[in-house]
Amino acid sequence: MAHAVFLWHMHQPYYVNPATRTAMMPWVRLHAVKGYLDMVSILEEFPEVRVNFNMTPVLLLQIQELAQNRVRDLWGDWARKSAAGLEEHEKLGILENFFKIHWDNLLKPFPRYFELLNKRGLTFELEEVRRGIRYWSAQDFLDLQVWFNLAWCGYTAERLYPELTALKLKGRHFTEEEKERVLDIHQAILSQIIPLYRQAEERGQVEITTTPFYHPILPLVYDSAMAERSMPGRKFPRRFHWPEDAAAHLKLAVRQHEQLFGRSPRGLWPSEGSIAPELVPLLQEAGILYFCSDEDNLFRSLAQDPELQGKETDHLELFQGWNIKHGASSVQAVFREKPLSDFIGFMAAKNGPEDAARHLLHHLKHIAHVLPEQRGIIPLILDGENAWETFADGGQGFLRALYAGVLAEPLLQSATIETALAAEPPQKTIHTLHTGSWISSNFDIWIGEDEENRAWNLLGETREFLQTQVDAGHLSPEQQEAAFREIYAAEGSDWFWWYGPDFSTDNDALFDDLFRQHLKNVHTLCGKLPPSVLEEPITAMRVTPLYRKPQQPVFRKLTGRQSSYFDWMGAGCYVAGSEQGAMYRSDRMLKQFHFGNDNDAVYIRLDLACWENVSLRIEFHGVTQAALLIPNLQAKGRGTYRWITADSEETNCLGVAIEEAVELSIPLEKLELNGSKSVRFQVKVLENGLERECYPERVPVEFNLTGSEYSLRNWLV
Repeated sequence: MAHAVFLWHMHQPYYVNPATRTAMMPWVRLHAVKGYLDMVSILEEFPEVRVNFNMTPVLLLQIQELAQNRVRDLWGDWARKSAAGLEEHEKLGILENFFKIHWDNLLKPFPRYFELLNKRGLTFELEEVRRGIRYWSAQDFLDLQVWFNLAWCGYTAERLYPELTALKLKGRHFTEEEKERVLDIHQAILSQIIPLYRQAEERGQVEITTTPFYHPILPLVYDSAMAERSMPGRKFPRRFHWPEDAAAHLKLAVRQHEQLFGRSPRGLWPSEGSIAPELVPLLQEAGILYFCSDEDNLFRSLAQDPELQGKETDHLELFQGWNIKHGASSVQAVFREKPLSDFIGFMAAKNGPEDAARHLLHHLKHIAHVLPEQRGIIPLILDGENAWETFADGGQGFLRALYAGVLAEPLLQSATIETALAAEPPQKTIHTLHTGSWISSNFDIWIGEDEENRAWNLLGETREFLQTQVDAGHLSPEQQEAAFREIYAAEGSDWFWWYGPDFSTDNDALFDDLFRQHLKNVHTLCGKLPPSVLEEPITAMRVTPLYRKPQQPVFRKLTGRQSSYFDWMGAGCYVAGSEQGAMYRSDRMLKQFHFGNDNDAVYIRLDLACWENVSLRIEFHGVTQAALLIPNLQAKGRGTYRWITADSEETNCLGVAIEEAVELSIPLEKLELNGSKSVRFQVKVLENGLERECYPERVPVEFNLTGSEYSLRNWLV
């Protein structure tokens, strides 16, 4: 009897903006109410089935944060807001994003939802949709708020909460109370996910494995030069070599796993199946007994074995556990059967559930039949969440047929990996483990392209900066822990997945922003100004100016008041929210700011929507990197402010007036500017010391100093 091993891998990138503590995308919550709940609950129908779940620590962290309301949920906020009170940018965010769902299975079957899609248009063209908002009633938006969140609810959610089915049958004219109930159910399910998986493991039906904490490509964090082993001749970034970070990701994962599930993880699915021989001692030190990877990595490893040179490897070698040795260290390993794993992820949904299960069971039975003594391990490892969206019924028919078929087949026995390895102890050893991932057995997705290499270089520079601060003893234990968390988050694989030409999404810019925000936070936590290069996008896209540049010099006596029509006429202007898109906040604390200069100084006027517990930080990027910090801002008061550079700090050395607005005057000499230089700055709004807003959000305002000749060429009447 062969052991059929199913490992369902569950992962979502860390969507939380660390500056605002806001989940910028909803996929953790939405996959929880569908795939995560469905997959553990369906096992209750098959108590004799044994399966494995790999739950990444960064996913588990977000489930906790959302369930405990420790972070905001941006799309959840859009959904909960009264439809009658939605502002334009919130309406645009909803119209852009609340149709991001599998149309054939989760939208078109519901006439009202499909009607709303057609009303918006099958593609999202911002200006066209903006013009069409006038034709959307409050009820239209309310129905859309409900449908997006209702349609994501899986078959188990409907069984546990029958009112969800009743709402789907109702179809339209939803009430605010019904909407709140749907979202409250989402929140309740989030709170159930981790306990349900722990209970399944405690009753012996499930084994839960882990992944390095923030889902890094561990070999590249250990030493990025390892990429050349499987990608010779490519252009790579400067060497990133931090073995201690690789070890930290493992230790953090084990610690969290023990806290959540009451026992240490025995197994590891390395992020993207990425392996290298140097990792074996780290795995052993962390208490990991075995890892999983892909069959191509196994056969490449065997091809490198001196004892097997010139010999053909039988494919049946795949269906067993292996001892992996490196020096004095060793762990065990299993390698996924690729075609059948990929069949589940990419092809099963295109067939009827019974037919798809029958096809899989036929091949599993055939493998078991041809194995020596009909014994061995058949590992099927694949994404355990996204695949189910492509099934018309959420995958329940296929999973039921698959699990029932395994139980009925005398040649097969479902098993956890731990029990399978105990029953079939590895008899063979790999001494020359290949270095690569489950994708093409290399790291091409994450390194080697210009954008990817630039991101690695920025990560490396930030990591080196942090180490200098640690070595100099400048950081408290709390600062050090927080700064390393930001570095570890930036080492995650998901940012690099979206850099370069391999993959692209509508949210490339968001992932880019989040990656650089983690790096900026390292500097901020160390009490330093983030370098201006971290404000520049890595993604290759054209940045359109989102502000009006100055048209003539500003001659301004600071008052904090706007006493004349001509005040600030011809100055540059930035309106908060100009970078309109899906990810922008509604509760903005800054309304707008004006800017310009005369022959002696740069002037900035900031109009605030909120003053309570607010501080301002204006960061200048250029010859002089500096920041003006106005803490504990109060209306109609001068306050105390600081001018901070890399080498010095001065107090109350500039012109500041605060009344109806905040007006600033910064001498050009402070910025080391003259007529041939440009001014580059960003405005950051802090609440209780935490950065809440940054304007512009992606790149600094940039303008050339204006003088009298410019005024004559650009005369305003």
